[in-house]
Amino acid sequence: MFENQPKGLYALALANTGERFGYYTMLAVFALFLRANYGLSPAVAGTIYSSFLMFVYFFPLFGGMLADKFGFGKMVTTGIIIMFLGYVLLSIPLGGDTTALVVMLGALLLIGFGTGLFKGNLQVMVGDLYNDPKYADKRDSGFSIFYMAINIGALFAPTAAIKIKEYAEQSLGYSSNDAYHFSFAVACASLILSIAIYYLFRSTFRHTEGGTKKAGTASSSAAAVEELSKEETKQRIVALCLVFAVVIFFWMAFHQNGLSLTYFADEFTAQTSSGLQSMAFDVWNLVLIIFIVYAGFAVFQSKTAKARGIAAAVIVVAAGLLCYKYSLLSGSVDVSAPIFQQFNPFYVVALTPVSMAIFGSLAAKGKEPSAPRKIAYGMIVAAVAYALMAFASFGLPMPQTAPGADGEPVAVHVADVTPNLLITVYLVLTFGELLLSPMGISFVSKVAPPKYKGMMMGGWFVATAIGNQLVVVGGLLWGAVPLWLCWSVFLGVCLVAAIFMFAMMKRLEKVC
Repeated sequence: MFENQPKGLYALALANTGERFGYYTMLAVFALFLRANYGLSPAVAGTIYSSFLMFVYFFPLFGGMLADKFGFGKMVTTGIIIMFLGYVLLSIPLGGDTTALVVMLGALLLIGFGTGLFKGNLQVMVGDLYNDPKYADKRDSGFSIFYMAINIGALFAPTAAIKIKEYAEQSLGYSSNDAYHFSFAVACASLILSIAIYYLFRSTFRHTEGGTKKAGTASSSAAAVEELSKEETKQRIVALCLVFAVVIFFWMAFHQNGLSLTYFADEFTAQTSSGLQSMAFDVWNLVLIIFIVYAGFAVFQSKTAKARGIAAAVIVVAAGLLCYKYSLLSGSVDVSAPIFQQFNPFYVVALTPVSMAIFGSLAAKGKEPSAPRKIAYGMIVAAVAYALMAFASFGLPMPQTAPGADGEPVAVHVADVTPNLLITVYLVLTFGELLLSPMGISFVSKVAPPKYKGMMMGGWFVATAIGNQLVVVGGLLWGAVPLWLCWSVFLGVCLVAAIFMFAMMKRLEKVC
């Protein structure tokens, strides 16, 4: 899995891991913070939440255009600095008045623009590592590893957000609302780590940064080889735009994990867990499972008896620790709504080697689906996840609110649905994500005309941005329609997008 990959992949992946850890720590509690700190309705909080996600993924279009002119490396560094300033502003407890709201919105714009300079351009650099012929056949697996690294950061984020908030409340004496800002401050530290990793290992990927005469000279022969006709350039751009149109609806449905699915966790899901189920809410138990999965693959794939022995020992130790922790269980544990967001990145990290093994086996037999076909399958899988939510929501009451201590409406917990529902739904959604997101990024990096790589990667993020803006639909439907109907909307759009994708398959596969 990790063999024969360019060294720069790991440096860029780790730099992205630090940035994503901070981002997802902030995002884990952001929707709940908006409602608690400013007394906003689900719809208004959802509008701000989805608009922020939209800007985060829209600005990479401009970041890509700037990088095509000034270089990817310069934009990545500039982006980290701008993001840092935004997170600093977001970390300052200013209360819940209009001034605080304006400062918060300004911070979100800085974070969005900084991410636009950083995120897409870093991924273009990853793609350019595979322009070397000796790495060309490793592109899809490389992006799967890169995507896995992103989710390692996201895995720990919900736990970090909750624990830091609890520490600020219980040990430092801050109010519940002010304590949220300590969760946001984590991003500042994580960005410092990201920029440190970037510059410490810069020598492994410097040739992908662009923007210098030396880089231009070194790549001139490659550019000449990759020169495309106007007709082929048009075909590739059209194919990419078709894919962009489809993924809009995936992200519209998928990123309900931070909005309507979090509302569901907060208002309809049991707030305690016991027995074996409760172990799922300890992130370190999930880490031990990840060790077992990776060590299991190492047992079969290692080339030496010593390596296989070490892998087997890791499995025994990790399994033993899990059994020991299970033996210590007593009573129940509290289940906080944001903690459910740890399951998606856990599944991504744990299942990436599984998906790579499956597709590697299919590739060896000449039966691996094309990237566009994987994307279409991903849409169908996402539809299945919302079919589960719709089925499980029949008979549940409508969301309810009651006046809080300050007279503002607050959400009321009205049901105790088993946490296993959301745990399962996140598993299904992750299968869809693994089929769509890393494969989509890989497809863009492969198909994009050389002269427009930055802009086309930006186009991928614009599609994601539009989908994220449409996330607001979940907030608008929350409390306005029965829950089963809310989930059915996302079920429907995923199915329609999948049908469209299959209808366009021949055109898409032509440029692969």
